[in-house]
Amino acid sequence: MGLLSFFHKPASASTEDQTSSLLENFLSGYSIEVIPRTADKVETFRDLLPTGTRVYIAHIEGTPIEDMVRTARRLADEGFPAMPHFPARIIKDRAELAEWINRYQGEAGVEQALLLGGGLTTPAGEFEHSMQMLETGLFEGFKNLHFAGHPESNRDIDPDGSDRMVMQSLKWKQDFSERTDARVALTTQFCFEAAPVIAWADRLASEGINLPIHIGVAGPAKLHTLIKYSLSCGVGPSMRVLQRRAKDVTKLMLPYEPTEFLTELAAHKERHPNFGIEQVHFFPLGGISVNANWVTANGGVAGRPAAG
Repeated sequence: MGLLSFFHKPASASTEDQTSSLLENFLSGYSIEVIPRTADKVETFRDLLPTGTRVYIAHIEGTPIEDMVRTARRLADEGFPAMPHFPARIIKDRAELAEWINRYQGEAGVEQALLLGGGLTTPAGEFEHSMQMLETGLFEGFKNLHFAGHPESNRDIDPDGSDRMVMQSLKWKQDFSERTDARVALTTQFCFEAAPVIAWADRLASEGINLPIHIGVAGPAKLHTLIKYSLSCGVGPSMRVLQRRAKDVTKLMLPYEPTEFLTELAAHKERHPNFGIEQVHFFPLGGISVNANWVTANGGVAGRPAAG
């Protein structure tokens, strides 16, 4: 009997307890993402997030660095470590990268960063990918450095649909992790189906890439919202989960929740403790409050807000 079939049977109290325990363990230490505009709408993050939750700050093209630093400083003041994005293709040159880093460190005490290529097709300046930024040496002293992961491939990097260049890049990052004091990990694009994620993580392990994986998860949201973001972000085969849901009239108007996806990954982690996923990272596409409240309802202690 498959795991999902098991969880779709009428649940006994012990089954519900088992599912709850799996999710609580898997959600422990989760992270979440904001942009300055959405962060400004939150009165206090202490009412939403557990103490010490890592909050990524996505840097959308056109966002002033002042807004990014202000958001990072506010998060730090409330007790939440900020991890700002550094998108290579929107940074003009080494001088601008140095300015960003100096401001984040000096004004907000930032000690961690997510380095990624970014969404632009044509670079704004001298950087095209994350490794070029890393090679400047400017991130020396950061405690955590994360890179983007793509469980369902990335056509921007491998236009032919293979993963040849992605794997080459990941092996470089694996080598880098072995010669730095920083904790290096992969934070992935969001997915909707466990099987491709499991296969990808196993593939990395078989290639000698053992970087911890922080799996990207779309938080609860309306179906049309998820489809819109999935198309713009290049979500691959697992988007069929949304397509099947869109054909089911009984589910069409109900918000999507990531319960099945996370439960299946949590059960796999329970059976295979060395499985590469270390933490869950949420993209709150339906709103940060909605996402945080879902984790509070489903994650037990793992979701208890700092002010709770």
